Amino acid sequence: MDKDRIDTLAKSDGEFAAHRLEMWAELIPEKTFFFYGEEDEHISFKEFNELTNSIAHNLISMGLGKGDRVLVFLKNPVATTLAMFGIWKAGAVFIPVNTSYMGPLLAYQINDTNPKMIITEKNLVPLVNDIQHQVGNFPVAVYAPKESHHDYNPQVSGIGLHDKFSEMSFDALLTGQTSNLKTDLTFQDTANIVYTSGTTGPAKGVVQSHRYVNLYTAFWRNFTNQKDVIYSDLPLYHIGGAFQNVVRAAWVGCTVAVWDKFSPSDFWNRIRVSGSTTAILLDVMIPWLVKAKETPDDRRNTLNKVYMQPMPINHHEIARRFGFDFVITGYGQTEAGNGFAGIFEELREGEGTPPELYKGYSHKEMRELSEKIEAAIVPGEIELKKGFMGRPPFFLQATVLNDDDQECLPGQAGQICFRSHLPNTIFDEYFGKPQATAEVFSNQWFHSGDAGFKDEEGFFYFLDRQSGCIRRRGENISSYHIEDIINGHPSVNCCAAFPIPAAEGAEDDIVVFVVVQPGEELDEGQLRQWIEGKMPKFMQPQHIRFVSDLPRTPTNKLKKYELKEIILKQLQRNC
Repeated sequence: MDKDRIDTLAKSDGEFAAHRLEMWAELIPEKTFFFYGEEDEHISFKEFNELTNSIAHNLISMGLGKGDRVLVFLKNPVATTLAMFGIWKAGAVFIPVNTSYMGPLLAYQINDTNPKMIITEKNLVPLVNDIQHQVGNFPVAVYAPKESHHDYNPQVSGIGLHDKFSEMSFDALLTGQTSNLKTDLTFQDTANIVYTSGTTGPAKGVVQSHRYVNLYTAFWRNFTNQKDVIYSDLPLYHIGGAFQNVVRAAWVGCTVAVWDKFSPSDFWNRIRVSGSTTAILLDVMIPWLVKAKETPDDRRNTLNKVYMQPMPINHHEIARRFGFDFVITGYGQTEAGNGFAGIFEELREGEGTPPELYKGYSHKEMRELSEKIEAAIVPGEIELKKGFMGRPPFFLQATVLNDDDQECLPGQAGQICFRSHLPNTIFDEYFGKPQATAEVFSNQWFHSGDAGFKDEEGFFYFLDRQSGCIRRRGENISSYHIEDIINGHPSVNCCAAFPIPAAEGAEDDIVVFVVVQPGEELDEGQLRQWIEGKMPKFMQPQHIRFVSDLPRTPTNKLKKYELKEIILKQLQRNC
């Protein structure tokens, strides 16, 4: 595809999510944009646009403007989405923080970005108060659930922020002017700083432009129209939930149906209630759904386009059981965005979602749309190699490079690397870390840190992470962070954290080998109790072993592979 065609496609729906929200608020004002399933709450495009306008006007009146950073530490997805669009409309930078973070992890992200303002909620105020001595003084807006809301917690309702913070009500940001703003934005302007796990050091803030948000959603957006309903139960501090689900809905003018988290027992009821046509299913979500007893009505649902990552080998069997007409897969990364994508036409029209429940583009239209962006639709019956990710979308180049940055031959393993056809398509930099930025962009390629290979037909396959990153419950976790926290225990001399294949699903279990300080005593129960107050549940190790020393190379590097062999043998588990 030539560059002019790529440029036209990239700009065809505009470059700014907030402007698309404003457009739909004019064209379809009463249509539901945000359905919050936890409260059965419907918010129209017009109402949502006006609320976010009020937030933007209030931020500007408080002295915030273009490029100023606003840190968002919120669980409630309605408040989070309102904050995100309001921040963008003011020209400011949205910085979402993992709501499981506490203590040093939370303090680090606040100090690293030095925001002009923080937005949080009552349920998280105790965590903010706990680190008040580790961070500066910021104005903080606090969202407070009403007594009738599912997330109201009487135990924290009376707790206020520490006196060092300037507290205000989030509700105050929702009042006042409701007119659209005329903020001067360009596609290069920073929209977000989203943190990815560090590997050999502290986590890094990934700086993303407004064009990044546009093109991250562009591929799947191409196959979504106003008749679709996007189901979302992913956290909004990750790009999948915030951008691929919520922002995609704002871009195409359809409804997004949101719940706080995934529920295997309530999933199909939620699909029925919302009429959702498309959803993201990640790793363990899929076996949880498949484990349920089969019924004759398994296909009687509205889902016809489902994203699965990683792509299971038995995807066609799953699609036939639940009537998924199309399965989309790919590769998503905080830095590279939507690096690869592939579409499988699993069932012929009428064989999947019952015709009376089918919404969105027809099979014929899906094939025509795929041709427009030069994306292949693959028959679902074909035999699939493990790790399939598809091909790069129209706006990216991809390759596999060896350790000398030379291109690998088809089938040869190496590091997956990207280069954009247009500026600001992938991330701009690691915030405040020029050396780390330069390292990953060496030789004019972004080095993803993931291993894979390309086949003769140009399809890419994922093999493994090359870095010290662990994948657990949908989160990327740094072994550095785990080790840093556990090494802070007064009785610990040193430790080594690393992943092993999980007993179920395609993600990891976390293992930690610990060396106790000479003369000290520490058992697993004591260490686990201490860990619970220091790190979120998804970071806590599944396996802890105490050893007298850790194996090292002559240059004093840890030989984690030897420890990995020991634990796998103990657990009688294959690598």
